[in-house]
Amino acid sequence: MNEQTNQQIDQLKNIEGAIEAILYAAGYPVKYTKIAEVLGLDLRNTKKLIENMAKDFNSDKSKRGINLLIFDETCQFCTKEQYAPYIREALGIRRGGNLSASSMEVLAIVAYNQPITRTFVDQVRGVDSSYAMNSLIDKGLIEACGRLDAPGRPMLYITTEKFLRVFGIQSLSELPATETMLPPKEEVPIIAEEDSVDEDAGITSVEEML
Repeated sequence: MNEQTNQQIDQLKNIEGAIEAILYAAGYPVKYTKIAEVLGLDLRNTKKLIENMAKDFNSDKSKRGINLLIFDETCQFCTKEQYAPYIREALGIRRGGNLSASSMEVLAIVAYNQPITRTFVDQVRGVDSSYAMNSLIDKGLIEACGRLDAPGRPMLYITTEKFLRVFGIQSLSELPATETMLPPKEEVPIIAEEDSVDEDAGITSVEEML
């Protein structure tokens, strides 16, 4: 291995180290554009480098205590779920704060059928879902994305990027398959809502979700 190759390897490791430091210090999702700007790289190579780093961090063989989550425009570190008991014990975190059964039910309906209206959720559950949906909005797990182009223009809801971070997945395609039969969705054009909810609070652990 010649000196030029060694220099290239050292440079790559230095860049990876800088990315780790940025994500560790941030504690919330950081945009690829910002990382690329800081490191003087182009966006395409920055995303490719971070994707390769994620494979190493998230490998089943990895003994690291953190995962590197990558999304369409951002990436973030989070602790691995199996180490949650040690984290709670070391930091004195009480176990509470999990979602209620009704909130989990509503969240699942939104996740698998989005974008949907609250009326659709009520129809699936057979009960009023206002409280559970408001709670999920407050926690930043679902958000308004526009209105249905139908009488009354009801609000439509989708899951957020925080939802992906909380459940440790990178896209909705990673959700487990389901065979549950649901009423047909509202097949009506969507009207964009300019003032839609935008929750950008970061988390560092699945156990912190709430």
